Formats: sequence, structure tokens, C-alpha cells
Amino acid sequence: MSVSFGPSNPLLGFVHRRRRGAELFLLVLALAVGVGAYAAVGVGVEDTVPADLFGYGGWLAGLIVAAHLVVRFVAPYADPVLLPVVAALNGLGLAVIHRLDLADDTHFASRQLIWMTVGVGLFIGTLLLLRDHRVLTRFTYTSGLAAIVLLLMPMMPIVGTSKRGAKIWIEVGGLSFQPGEVAKVMLVIAFAGYLVLHRDALALAGRRVLFVDLPRGRDLGPILGMWLVSLGILVFQRDLGSSLLFFGLFLVMLYVATERAGWLVVGSTLFVLGATAGYFAFGHVRERFEIWLHPFTYYKTGDASLPSSDQLVDARFGFGWGGLIGRGFGGGDPQLVPFAESDFILSSIGEELGLTGMVAVLLMYGLIVERALRAALISREGFGKLLAAGLGAVIALQVFVVAGGVTGLIPLTGLTTPFLSYGGSSLVANWVIAALLLRVSDLARRPIPDLSSDDEDADESATQVIKVAR
Repeated sequence: MSVSFGPSNPLLGFVHRRRRGAELFLLVLALAVGVGAYAAVGVGVEDTVPADLFGYGGWLAGLIVAAHLVVRFVAPYADPVLLPVVAALNGLGLAVIHRLDLADDTHFASRQLIWMTVGVGLFIGTLLLLRDHRVLTRFTYTSGLAAIVLLLMPMMPIVGTSKRGAKIWIEVGGLSFQPGEVAKVMLVIAFAGYLVLHRDALALAGRRVLFVDLPRGRDLGPILGMWLVSLGILVFQRDLGSSLLFFGLFLVMLYVATERAGWLVVGSTLFVLGATAGYFAFGHVRERFEIWLHPFTYYKTGDASLPSSDQLVDARFGFGWGGLIGRGFGGGDPQLVPFAESDFILSSIGEELGLTGMVAVLLMYGLIVERALRAALISREGFGKLLAAGLGAVIALQVFVVAGGVTGLIPLTGLTTPFLSYGGSSLVANWVIAALLLRVSDLARRPIPDLSSDDEDADESATQVIKVAR
């Protein structure tokens, strides 16, 4: 291909603005959401403004300002919307967890604020240390191996532990951690690096069936391997949510890399086969489906031998009571739903902020995914496209699985809601995802240098632009 470096080069016709001022304005609004919701919880539950409002607000503001300053100086062309939306979701989640703390006399919100501090610290560290996301291509297979090790750690006899029937936790020194949250980031890096190298071969068409070009049989190895890994997670760790997330992630990235609908057909077929086999072979999967299909049959039966749908039905009652605009903070009883601070935090929002609050939250997640896909579209190299698309797919799939399970659209799986739910490993991993998305968007939005002038660095710069354009 030929690339023009003169003033007529169309790549030089449009330059993204830095928009850090817009980001700062949106961050002020995000801070108002977090601190305002925290104050509203105190007024609604205790009829008084929380005594620690200024300390809490100052801590939250300090974290947000620190993140903004780092983005301003080391990623000046990064997307201006992503960080404010993430901060607003995290602040709202802290307020909802604090509301549940007041009802149950627990202290999850203070721990979550500490985890947010760790997450923002890793967010800053990622941006400072990773100045070019393309460096990650060197760690394609290392990331894949690390992801496999992380997924196997909960099954180790010493550190692995089981909670609520799923063996997805490790516990060391009284601290528990979910390594699958880190593994999903590693898998995105590994998938992106692998698909960049092999997408040409995987995009070759095989036999045509009903207007769809199916992939060649010799190319089915990767998707079959990921399918077996997902089934292994379902069988040995009893974690339906992570199994769906990892397989769906690979399928989405495979489709983005090859643009072949045949892979979606093959992946959907494998998913149906795996779900059917799981239903008939494993009791815990069958229980999830039975509760989903007949929730009121298993509601408060008093029989310990039967599965319980109390959590799901109570959440539906909360949604119904919340109605369009909700009961307001302190006006509902979200604490009646078990694990409302983690798996079912969306039901708490639906009960006290109503359908309006739920739609606003889902729109914010939609914005995160949209900005991730925008970064993928404007990225000038393949790895960045796949990395941004994969990270956006992680958020989209996780929110769909959680929201679908809580509302009864699909069987309940037990994943956490990104940035909202209580959980340190999930929060930290999602802040790292935000940092990676900002790094990709920063490089994608940076203007291409005008190489029409005769300077001694023109040849080197031209070589770099050609590599990026390819």
C-alpha cells in the first residue's frame, strides 16, 4: 500500500482534541453523583446528613482528581467520557452498599472504598508504566499461561476455597481473592495477540451452508479448546457465570477479528450443546434452570432438599415495589434480598431508585461499551482494535449476564456487576480495564505527525506511520 505524507494526506485531515477540560467537568458531575447519593442515604435512613460526609467526599474527590491528573499528563488524547462514567458508577455503588450497611449493621462500604483506592492506584500505575499498549503483544502466550494458572488456583487444596457452592476463590492470611477477575484481563490480552497473528488463516472460508460460510475443520482447534476450558470451569468450579463469560468473550473477539458469521454459528452450536449437557449431567446447573423456569414453585418452601428461589423472587418483589421512580433511599427494604451488596445490587437500585435509576445505570454501562468500541474503530493497528473490543465485550457480557439473571431474563449465574457490586478483586480488575481502554484510545486519537517538512527524523517517523497504517 502507498501512504502519502504531504498536506493532502487524508489521515491528517482530522485531529482529535484533547478534551481534558470536558473530562474534568464530567468528573465534577460524577463526584456529585457519588457524594450526593451518600448524603441522600444518610438523610433517607437516619434523617440526618452523615457526619463523615466531608471526609468521605474528600477521599473520593482525591482519588478522582489523582486519576484525572495522571490521564491529563500521560494520556492527553484519551477518551474524555470513560473515566467520569466509571467514577459515577463506583460512587453510586459505594452509596448503595452504605445504605445496606445501615440496614444490616455491616461495614462493607468502608472496605469497598479501600478497594477503590487500590483500584485507582493500579489504574494510575497502569497508565504510568504502560505508555504503549502494543508492548503487550510480547506477552501473548505468557498472559494466556498466567490466565490458566489463575483459573486453576481455586482448585488447589491449600489456598482454594468454596463459597456459595462455587470454587472460584483463594484465601491467604484471612484475605480472599477471586483470581478469575484478573484472568479475564489476561485472556483478553492473550486472545488479542493470538488473533492478530492468526486471523488471516481463521478468516478463510470452508463449506457454505444456508448462505453462511462455515470455517474450515482444521481451524476449529482454538474455539474447541476454549469450549473445553469453559466446560472445565463449569464442571470443576461450578461457576456458570465465568464459563459463559470466557467462552462468549473468545467468540466475540474471534468474530471481530475474522468478520465471519460462520464462527458465530459454530460458537452458538457449541454453546447449546454445552448447556444441554450441563443441564442433564450436573445438578447445580439443572437447579439454576428450574429456579429460572419456575421461580415461585421454589419460593419459601421450607424444604432444605429443594432448591431455593427466595433470592430471585424477593428481588422481583423489590423491582415491583420500586416502580417507575423508586421508593427513595431508606424507603425500601433491599436488605431482605440475600447478598444484595454483591450479586443483587441491581435489585437494590431498582427498589429504591426505580426503573428510572436502573435505566440510567444501564445507559452508563452502554456508554462504557460504546466508548470501547469507538476506540476499537479508530485504532490504527490490529492489536489495539481487538484489545479495546475485547475489553468492551467483557463489560457488556458481564452486565448482560448479571442484569439478565436478576430480572429473570436468563438463568442466574452469580457474577458481580462491574464497579457497583461489593468485591475487591472485581473492582480492582475493572479499574485496570478502564486504564487499558484509555491507553488504547489515547494512541488511537493522537494526531499523525505531518512529515512534509524535511527534517532528519522524517524517515524514522514515516516508517512508524507505515507500520501503524498497515
